[in-house]
Amino acid sequence: MALKELVVLLVEDDPVFRRIVASFLGSRGATVLEADDGEQGLDRFKQYAVDIVLADLSMPIMGGLVMLKKMSEINPSVPSIVISGNQVMADVVEALRIGASDYLVKPVADLFLIESAIKQCLDERHMKDVQLEDMEELSYQELQDNLVLLEQNAEAAKSVQQQLFPPSQINYPCAKIDYSLFKSDEVSAYFIDTVNVGERHLVMYMAHFTPQDNRAAFGSVLLKSFVNQKLKLFRDGSTQAIIEPYNMLCYLNERMTKSGLDIFIDIVYVVVELTQFRASIAQAGHGLRCYLRNSEGLMPLALPDSLQLGILDWGQPSSHFRTLMPGESFCISSSAPEHKQMLLKDHFCGLTYDTQTPNGGYVQLTF
Repeated sequence: MALKELVVLLVEDDPVFRRIVASFLGSRGATVLEADDGEQGLDRFKQYAVDIVLADLSMPIMGGLVMLKKMSEINPSVPSIVISGNQVMADVVEALRIGASDYLVKPVADLFLIESAIKQCLDERHMKDVQLEDMEELSYQELQDNLVLLEQNAEAAKSVQQQLFPPSQINYPCAKIDYSLFKSDEVSAYFIDTVNVGERHLVMYMAHFTPQDNRAAFGSVLLKSFVNQKLKLFRDGSTQAIIEPYNMLCYLNERMTKSGLDIFIDIVYVVVELTQFRASIAQAGHGLRCYLRNSEGLMPLALPDSLQLGILDWGQPSSHFRTLMPGESFCISSSAPEHKQMLLKDHFCGLTYDTQTPNGGYVQLTF
């Protein structure tokens, strides 16, 4: 049967819906562990080896998102699917932030959609007949269906994008990241993100979307979700792509091109190996600048121009390798001279609405 030998943890406080889904998955060959609230779901997760988690969000005692965060801390390699009909936009964003693989909206009229979502989420260990490329392409269809309203709804786009941005200062065990981004519209055409990948690598990237409209919010969500997917596969031992900037930009271009969003992206993607402080850098487009900063100021890194992400006949990103010396910081900035001067003055304020400063900004990585 389609889901034979699969162990599914189903956490749902609606007993009728839970039994319907459990019976269906059982008929498809899965072993289903049931829980009626987040606390019971977390206990089941600790007690049993499960292959995938299906979770509602609005539950008593412990909510679904809190439960999924705790599960991710215990075993981040177990994929999860959120099924909920409450506050769809906000929940999609938060589910992405904690690494949920997919999001289904209640009511689920066709239970085979749940089976399809499970197949898409599982890696090659469980579904040998699903190729990784096909799995990734399908995994975001439900996400795109839920986020299509962002193209028309400026307030929703603003809210969703703002929740994706990190705090203005991020402190890791071996490094600190500060940034400022200035916007004069509801939606920022620039996006910044960073992630600690294991104990040895730190990822930081800055992107600029063209055109600047509500699609930039949509693009931010997709970009972060694509990076999250590779992060989960890295933690699973399936791929090293997230710490390979050249391969990562090739992958992101393919995903963005197939998204149908019709948006183009300048991006600098940096991976720093934390034992030797060796930076691997890949760039697409020419709207962003890279610098090394030391006591003498900012030294530009000359990376050849390449085409933006989102172009079908794209070519290749430019790449560069650099070992950071003691006292050096790595910076990415938009091209406005004002941003360079503010960076030199250590003016870090996170995402800011400002009609006087040019759109854009900068991010700095310091050890």
